[in-house]
Amino acid sequence: MPIKSIFHVNVNCRDLERSQRFYELLGFHKAADVPEASDPGMLEGLGLPADARVKGVLMSIDPTIRGACNLDLLEWTNPPTTGEPYGSLTNVGAVRIALFVTELDAEFERLRAAGVSFLSDAPVEMADTTRFACFYDPDGTVIEMVQLPRRR
Repeated sequence: MPIKSIFHVNVNCRDLERSQRFYELLGFHKAADVPEASDPGMLEGLGLPADARVKGVLMSIDPTIRGACNLDLLEWTNPPTTGEPYGSLTNVGAVRIALFVTELDAEFERLRAAGVSFLSDAPVEMADTTRFACFYDPDGTVIEMVQLPRRR
């Protein structure tokens, strides 16, 4: 199969610097800048007008891994980023980003102490003992931390 992995997930934001700091808090690192003067080929491929402008960064857990899944944080300056994230996790389309973690309780407490707003009071456990906790990024996108059950 020619598809090898997900390359990036695009997250539009209202304030690039604020969002970049937030995702750095989660453990992401800047892998590359997105040039503010938008590439005409990129705009054409995205179906956007030639005068559209964006600034952004590609964020990665490990920027040294070529082809690893990244977050593409974009702040559109022309036209400006608008709208709200989905009002419900039952909406059609991509509604949350799940991150694999190994120490869910410690990460939950670290992020809560840093002011992150969670959807539950503590991590929750499913029937198969997978544990997770969901929270909001600065613009309201839902992020999920998942800790898989230990192998027996």
